[in-house]
Amino acid sequence: MHETTAQEAHAEPAEADLVLRPTVRVLLLDEADRLLLFSSHDESDGHTFWYPAGGGVEKGESYEEAGAREVAEETGLTGLVLATEVWRRRKTGAMGGVAYLFHERYYLVRVPAFDISTDGFTENERSSIVGHRWWSLSELAATEDRLIPDDLYPRLVDLLTDGAPAEPIDLAP
Repeated sequence: MHETTAQEAHAEPAEADLVLRPTVRVLLLDEADRLLLFSSHDESDGHTFWYPAGGGVEKGESYEEAGAREVAEETGLTGLVLATEVWRRRKTGAMGGVAYLFHERYYLVRVPAFDISTDGFTENERSSIVGHRWWSLSELAATEDRLIPDDLYPRLVDLLTDGAPAEPIDLAP
C-alpha cells in the first residue's frame, strides 16, 4: 500500500483526473464603462473574489446560449445577444470539493445600467454568490480584493482603449 506524502497531497491533479467544465463569462459594461461583477468566498481561504456574470455551459447549449441564460438568471436581463468573444482561458480549480478544468470564454456586451434582480438564481448561486455591484475603472484599479481573471483590470483597459480583438485572446492561467 502506498502512503501519500505531504508533497503528493498538495500536488495539482493531472489534467486527465479533472472534470471538464465549459464555462462562459460575460463582461457587462454600462454606458459609463462600469463592469458588473459578482462575489463569492474562496473555499480554500475564505477570501472574497469578484468575477463577471456567467457559469457552466449545459449539455446541448452553445457558449452564447449559456451566457444569455446565465445573465438572465443572475441579473434578470433577458434577450441578451452575445456576439463579441474577447478572451479564452483554460484554468484548473476546485468548486464544491471537485477538481475542474475550466474552458472559459469571455464575451463583451454593452448594456445600459440597470438594477440587478437575483430572483432567477439557482440554488447553487443562492448559496455561493454573496454580492454583486457595478465597478468603475478607478475602483477596479484600487481594489485589494481578488479579481477573476487576476489581470482583469489591465485587460479591460486594453479592451476599452483598443476595442475588441479580431480573434479571442488566449489568457495565461
